[in-house]
Amino acid sequence: MLTLRKFEEAYEKVQEVITPTKLMKSDYLSEQTGNQVYLKPENMQLTGAYKIRGAYYKISTLSQEEKEKGLITASAGNHAQGVAYAARANHVPATIVMPTTTPLMKVNRTKALGAEVILKGDVFDEASDYAIELAEKRGMTFIHPFDDLDVATGQGSIAMEIFKELPTVDIILVPIGGGGLATGVSALAKFLNPNIKVIGVEPAGAACMKASLEAGKVTTVEHVSTIADGTAVQTPGKKIFPYIQQNIDDIITIEDEELIVAFLDLIENHKMLAENSGLLTVAALRHLDVTGKKVVSIISGGNMDVITLASLVQHGLIVRDRIFTVSVFLPDKPGELTRVSKVIAQAQGNIIRLEHNQFVSINRNSEVELTITMEAFGTEHKNKIIKALKDTGFNPKLKNSKGTFY
Repeated sequence: MLTLRKFEEAYEKVQEVITPTKLMKSDYLSEQTGNQVYLKPENMQLTGAYKIRGAYYKISTLSQEEKEKGLITASAGNHAQGVAYAARANHVPATIVMPTTTPLMKVNRTKALGAEVILKGDVFDEASDYAIELAEKRGMTFIHPFDDLDVATGQGSIAMEIFKELPTVDIILVPIGGGGLATGVSALAKFLNPNIKVIGVEPAGAACMKASLEAGKVTTVEHVSTIADGTAVQTPGKKIFPYIQQNIDDIITIEDEELIVAFLDLIENHKMLAENSGLLTVAALRHLDVTGKKVVSIISGGNMDVITLASLVQHGLIVRDRIFTVSVFLPDKPGELTRVSKVIAQAQGNIIRLEHNQFVSINRNSEVELTITMEAFGTEHKNKIIKALKDTGFNPKLKNSKGTFY
């Protein structure tokens, strides 16, 4: 069982390896939401995520014989690094099975910590099945990333730190993948203050915990599709599920598009990089139907590869109307391209790409299509540029997020 004594023990134990992650008051998010918002930046941990807490505490509870057998786990990346680091600290070998879709940065960092890495399966659940199979064949000790009460107890040390800094916290927002972090945080939070609200946050494309709570039993979702790879889980933990039922007050689901906005909020206003799963609780702030409350968002990790980072920046600029694309039709004669460019320049737009299609019509002398991608200062400026084009006789069509013009 999860007990206050074990949480206190875990809190003391993890101090040996964790980096202190003091709460950060966010004036920007507080103003945007009408609450007092604090960020718990677990992305600043040595391994880039909170997972080191549960892994280190779990390994500390093992017997010497269990350690000497070697450790094995399955992970989308963050638990992998936690186990690898904790295993190295305890001088025991570790094998990590990771989904083939795991970002390269997480794979390389896990290897750098001395673990053997095996890539297997498209999602966590497939990797986990293979890891359990290997554990049985090799006689190794399996460290489950979330469906383990000792692991959950280690993760719960986060709640202890929150209460030490902010005893009057009203709401804690916690990401949910398989449920280990949410189990530990919510259980300890309720021990310390039964009136506190702990709200879980899941990606809409992998909402296995929400489905399980609605069904009243552990439920597997058929398909997982989300950019929040760290929480892309099909089936939540069976051992921890009763604690989730008891202690989680609500579940908020977040669409992938909302994570883009949350990413920009943190980058632009806090100069903080968080991975997509870590952004879930930031996006959830806008879903709260309360004001004037003290809210803590747990930023669970910051291990994002540069390709994903570049994609989020690009899509974020589009969402914020900092980059947009229009299509205009012109007579195919000299000077027309200059005329369009002059209108955009006078409106202070900055063209970054042009595509001149002469074959949009059978009669190319009648009209050609010019597709223009440009930079703007935001929505108001974008609308000013479009109005300038219309006032000059052009009929610009905007390109939407699906790639079609309207």
